[in-house]
Amino acid sequence: MVDTLATAVQPSSRGDDAMTGSEPPRPPPDAGSSPASASAARRGIRIAAKIHSVARMRRKTFDQMMKPHGVTRAQWWVLALLSRHDGMMQTQLADVLQVGKSSVGALIERLEAAKLVERQPDPIDKRGKRVYLTRAAHQLVKRMIDEENRFNRQMLSRLTADEGDQLIRLLDNIETAITKMVPIEPAQEPERR
Repeated sequence: MVDTLATAVQPSSRGDDAMTGSEPPRPPPDAGSSPASASAARRGIRIAAKIHSVARMRRKTFDQMMKPHGVTRAQWWVLALLSRHDGMMQTQLADVLQVGKSSVGALIERLEAAKLVERQPDPIDKRGKRVYLTRAAHQLVKRMIDEENRFNRQMLSRLTADEGDQLIRLLDNIETAITKMVPIEPAQEPERR
């Protein structure tokens, strides 16, 4: 339904705009490298730069689209997750979003002040708080999902359905290769009550 959670990577503070040019920086020549391995290295850098550039452009454009709604990307993550798992514990939200409990607490406070969520004590663990979307938040999430769907259609309009499927497979292959290099624990989907 919502793929915005996948856009969590923040741009670095060191001149990301340099990465958006058509020709990425070239690696220093390696005295022992063959022309084929040098070509593969350049291709690898170009692919990495293009993935970074497209992800960064998508995040920036999506943020601009959401600005009129008064919702930041981090707040949208919380709303999107609650739209699928309303009534999550605050600690579950922190775990799934892979952020600190105090960060989630601050996000929830801002969303609560905007009348988009409300916290209620957990009926079993009185120390825990469950977070629920308000009626206004449900309406906002619906509008934002509609906008994201329009945004994705426009962003992918130059791809055929087959090209889109192939791109997903290729990105899955890259994701699998990265996961094998540096094991990353997948976010756990909370159980529905």
